[in-house]
Amino acid sequence: MKRILTLTLALALALSGLATTAARAADLTVFAAASLSDALNELAPGYAKATGDKLRFNLASSGALTRQIREGAPADVIISADELRVDQLENGGLLLPGTRKTILANTLVLVVAADRPAPVAAMSDLASPAVRRVAFGDPATVPVGTYSKEYLGKLGLWDGLQAKTVFLDNVRAVLAAVEAGNADAGIVYKTDALISQKVKIAVEVPLAEGPSITYPVAVVKAGKSPEAAKRFAAWLAGSEAQAVFAKYGFLPPGP
Repeated sequence: MKRILTLTLALALALSGLATTAARAADLTVFAAASLSDALNELAPGYAKATGDKLRFNLASSGALTRQIREGAPADVIISADELRVDQLENGGLLLPGTRKTILANTLVLVVAADRPAPVAAMSDLASPAVRRVAFGDPATVPVGTYSKEYLGKLGLWDGLQAKTVFLDNVRAVLAAVEAGNADAGIVYKTDALISQKVKIAVEVPLAEGPSITYPVAVVKAGKSPEAAKRFAAWLAGSEAQAVFAKYGFLPPGP
């Protein structure tokens, strides 16, 4: 009888431990910029195995993600491709104070199809008649489009390109348009260009000359699992996650 009681108690304790672990595990909904797709999808299984927390990604342009959060879409964490959209959420009181941190940086490149002669060798060549269509993210909602407009405006090129401009919903759509031959060239992040075998970099914008492209992460105040969300946001700035981001070409944030 004593042995049976001991086994019963041990089983009860084991089940209690499993229940406690299950209670601690969280399902986190992460709203993230489309340019982070590959790196985040690589990171997710290891993070789930180490913590028990499952990550569900909503990948889109940062402008679309910000709008969705403002409209009440359920999100625990946001990782934006620019500071402006997170500023809007913070100013609206939608973020958990003290959780915002800039974790990555990036640069712009002009890409063309890899299997055809490049119609451009410099940004100024975009004005050439040989270039009929140029793909950009929509500057109103897509950070890579905002950055592109800022940079080409500084060069005095933006206004002259409007007749041949194609605006798209996110940076991966810009990449896909060039891959498919639906645009002769497009401006994307360097990290996006590096994951495609169908495009090549025609022009790379030096870090010192281009716009400041940084990625902040923050916890959404209305999220259902704030402690788990804070752990994940902090982990993204750590060495393990940063090594994976670096593999995909992301840069550490500046001082």
